[in-house]
This record gives sequence, C-alpha cells and structure tokens, in this order.
Amino acid sequence: MSGYGVKKCVTCDKNSSPPVVMTIAGSDSGGGAGIQADIKTITCLGAFGTSVIAALTAQNGAEVRGVFGIPADFISCQLATVRDGFPIKAAKTGMLATGEIIQTVCDGLKNREFPLVVDPVCVSQSGYKLLQDEALDALRGRLIAKAYLLTPNLPEAELLSGISINSEKNVEDAIKALLDLGAGAVLIKGGHFESQASSVHMTDWLGLPGQRPIPLSHPRVDTGNNHGTGCTLSAAIATFLALGCELEEAVIKAQAFLNRALRESFNPGIGAGPPNFLAGAGHKRPF
Repeated sequence: MSGYGVKKCVTCDKNSSPPVVMTIAGSDSGGGAGIQADIKTITCLGAFGTSVIAALTAQNGAEVRGVFGIPADFISCQLATVRDGFPIKAAKTGMLATGEIIQTVCDGLKNREFPLVVDPVCVSQSGYKLLQDEALDALRGRLIAKAYLLTPNLPEAELLSGISINSEKNVEDAIKALLDLGAGAVLIKGGHFESQASSVHMTDWLGLPGQRPIPLSHPRVDTGNNHGTGCTLSAAIATFLALGCELEEAVIKAQAFLNRALRESFNPGIGAGPPNFLAGAGHKRPF
C-alpha cells in the first residue's frame, strides 16, 4: 500500500533519533489500555511516544467507574502543540468519546504527512460504553476517511458497516463497506469470532482496495489478561509504520508483538490484566 512515504522496514541508524509516534486517546488509570498502553508499546518497540489525551477514565481491570471528557479546545491545543514540536512519523487514535472530540481531532489532523491508524474504540473490555451515540456519525462521516488503517473488532465492524458478520463473505462485505467510507485499509480483528473460539489459531482479516481480504493468522493464547489488546495492537502497527514497514508487514509484526505479550501476561490487580509489553518486545521478565 502506498502513501505517506511508508517504505520497507529498515533498521534505524544508531546515530539517529527514534521515530516519533503520536497517540490520541483516553487515559486509563489502570495502566493497561488507552494512552498508557500506547506509550508502553511505542517505547518497547524503540520509538518515541507523544500523546494527546482526549478523555480521562477512572478504571481498573474489572470496571470503568467514570469518564471525563477533556474540553475540545484543550484537545486542539495539545494536538497543535505536539505537531508543531515533533516530526511525527505515524499516529493512532483510540477512545474519542464524543462527536465534538472527533470533529476537533479531524480538524487538528488536516494537512498531515504521516499515516494514521484509527482504532474505533466503542466499548471497554468490561462492557462500559466509551462512545456516545451522537459520536457515531462523526466517526463514520469524518474520522474513518482519514484512516490509513482502520482496526475494528467484530462488534465495531458490524456497528460501523451495518453488516452482521457470520462468515468470510460477511467479512468481505463489511470491509468493502468500510473502505467505501474512505478508509485506506481495514483490519477486522478475529478475537470475537465464535467460529474461532475452539481453534488453535486466530485470524485477523486485512482488507485493501480492489483485493480479496488477506487472512493473517497467529497462535491463539488462552488468557484472561486481555485488557488493552486492541490499543496495544493499533499502537504497535503505528510504531512499525513509523519505523518504515509496509502496511502488511507492520500488521504481522504487531500481531507477533501482541502474541508474545499475551503469552507472558500477568495480572497486577483485580479483573483482567494487560499484555506484558516488555515481553512483547523480547525482554525477559525480571521476576
């Protein structure tokens, strides 16, 4: 996939600075998802993370007790300040709770020259609604069209496309519908597919314009520590794009990072624990 100067993955020169990745998302006070997961992922993969905080949440691994939206004008200020101060190589969005926030972010991303990964966060792992109903139109009408890659899970893909997904044909139809909304590419994540529940592998589907969806399989990891997996995957994809990978390669490398992180996951508190970000990058656990 062409665009934004993304080239084949290369090893960074030892004398050069790490590429800068920007995350625009909500803060997770539990540390396993949102801005915190994004920054940990970006750092573990060797890039430099910057952030635009779009919302504050009071949550842990078991529940979300509250969400506080950051005023739109301050989100705009954060976004402009980061863009003015850093040579952004890639960016991602996560939780953008309201239509006003989405519109503000879209306005702040005008004239960009870097790829944007859009993770359309709608509901938390614990079932808390993170996207207001009125925000759906802004997501479908503006933000998706800015996505170099859109990364919905199954429920999000169904919500955004209006298509019930029960087969590979449904996957193809949903991807086409999302591409028609302006996304450059679509990755439908396979974690919620009932047909994969007993399989030893999971399959994510990468859709590119004019092509049949590409199945990208990886080993299933049976763990309850799955808090922040979507954030982690999208942040990893954005980071590999910033490091110079082509899109499919970035997705495959991000899958491998998340898979390793889940295999070595642990639970630091109550509820679902997060991926082990350091293990995902190949670091041994110090405990």
